[in-house]
Amino acid sequence: MIDNAFIRRRGLLRALAAAPLAWAGSAAAQFGFGSGGPPLAEVPAYRIGDRWTYQIRSRFRAVGDAEEVVEVTAIGADGIVASVTTRGGGGDGTRTERWSAPGLVVQGSMMDVETRRFARPLERFRFPLAAGQSWNQWVEQVNDTGRTEGKVNRYVAVRRAEQVTVRAGTFDAVRMNVIMRLDDETPFRWATECNHTVWYAPAVRGVVREDRRSEWREKGNPMDNAPMISQSEIVELVAFRPGS
Repeated sequence: MIDNAFIRRRGLLRALAAAPLAWAGSAAAQFGFGSGGPPLAEVPAYRIGDRWTYQIRSRFRAVGDAEEVVEVTAIGADGIVASVTTRGGGGDGTRTERWSAPGLVVQGSMMDVETRRFARPLERFRFPLAAGQSWNQWVEQVNDTGRTEGKVNRYVAVRRAEQVTVRAGTFDAVRMNVIMRLDDETPFRWATECNHTVWYAPAVRGVVREDRRSEWREKGNPMDNAPMISQSEIVELVAFRPGS
């Protein structure tokens, strides 16, 4: 059963999907997200060799746990390159992310382990992060993994600073709610809707925890339209090794 808070967030996602960008500010106010406030996280200074190791715990028994390692491999005038290696969870693989600047993704994932190329940078984080800050984007992109393309929507609300304990330790982190609409609608099903909660910790220049849930619905009879859960997992930082 989906709780009422999730239903409200999904309702906001659908409203944003149907409305122009100019409306996003009033929607944010309606759901209690203001703007401004003192910075909770400044722009991180990445280093070559920065390495984050994560455990991904799926709530689907058939999938199992996975390990993901993200490592900064290059920094130059054209941005930052990171290698992402995944083991377990139904498949092993390595992909490349490219960030034009800290928080700005020109090639990377949104929901899972896919590789997307964005026509303009996707604002994964809008540094400096401040409580009450929010942003909403529609971005044209190509999903090389899923073989789809089109506009995706991503809405982020920065909530507050709080302590979070994961396998790597206890961190002062910034909590953010992320809701997304992907590009996979067909004549038979609606697009995937994602609801993620993200904790970003300045001490490790990255995410320390994510709670990910995504679903889609078939088109047709609204009385027989239960959500199809496509993602339900917890991601936790296991270790962080700073570069030099």
